[in-house]
Amino acid sequence: MSGIAAKFSLPLGRFSLEAAFEAPAQGITGLIGPSGSGKTSLLRCVAGLEQKAAGRLTVNGECWQDSERGLFLPPHQRPVGYVFQDAALFPHLNVRGNLEFGWKRVPQQERRQDFDQVVELLGIGPLLDRKPTHLSGGERQRVAMGRALLAAPRLLLMDEPLAALDPASKAEILPYLERLHRELSIPVLYVSHSPDEVARLADHLVLLEQGRVVASGGLHEMLARLDLSLSHGDQAGVVVDTVVGGHDEAYHLSWLDFPGGRFSVPQVDCQPGHPKRLRVHARDVSLSLAHHSGTSILNIFPVTVSEIAEDSPAKLLVRLDAAGAPLLAGITKKSGALLGLKPGMSLYAQVKSVALLD
Repeated sequence: MSGIAAKFSLPLGRFSLEAAFEAPAQGITGLIGPSGSGKTSLLRCVAGLEQKAAGRLTVNGECWQDSERGLFLPPHQRPVGYVFQDAALFPHLNVRGNLEFGWKRVPQQERRQDFDQVVELLGIGPLLDRKPTHLSGGERQRVAMGRALLAAPRLLLMDEPLAALDPASKAEILPYLERLHRELSIPVLYVSHSPDEVARLADHLVLLEQGRVVASGGLHEMLARLDLSLSHGDQAGVVVDTVVGGHDEAYHLSWLDFPGGRFSVPQVDCQPGHPKRLRVHARDVSLSLAHHSGTSILNIFPVTVSEIAEDSPAKLLVRLDAAGAPLLAGITKKSGALLGLKPGMSLYAQVKSVALLD
């Protein structure tokens, strides 16, 4: 059986971790939820760092823990790479020494990553002779990722690797995380409390609240579920997969096609056919009964109302279907009444702005 199947029970003090989930054998699975929901504790269980945790864990058909059978592989026997908030590099070694620390301890026939390929993948070639004290926060985290990859893991664990970074360092490291997303052949469990961060990186989500897994599934569907906390609040929104359809050179715009139509966005440096991931926040989507031509909004799509939920005493959250692609719109209850909104109704979504994620 490929993929990850985990089930753990662990007392945490004010509540207990009682979490079970499954994740794909490849790609990034985001473990997401509010602070104190048990995300890091669950990751530590997977790594074998919580010896009091009872349960079962299999990774791509290999059983690493089964409490009923008395099986518990200790951390050093679990082939995982772990990247923490703090890069935790060895200060007395330069970057090359840090990278080689785990790599040299792996028998040559068991090495899963080529040293030079990892260095190129993470853009750390110019840093090899530097000591950690001469690296920026983003550079230290890239080196930490490289060290984890070179230890030949079958599973990569990342515990809020961007949480301690300033905005500039986050912007620096995100493109490298996206490269890992595209090019890694091993599964990644990625802890974060930021919906926008996992929207950019993840393929699959596991939502934790008070030590329980309340939902899990594909990224697109999870972000659009009105019964989950992910779809409420200022960060509510969906991810739309698009393909570059062409460019409007006169106005420095690009066209991004998806099943529901075509987005116009600031020009991207990509050839037609290149995939792009968009983040569309519910707060940036308005609704209209007619397709208006006299408007500054360029992105207008025919949609069908799938579901309506209360977001607050004054606001509604509306799930929309744009030819199979889900969108969310946050509107006032008064606007919903004036439009006569109801499930199955056809109207137009006007998207004021989008965020390019990939």
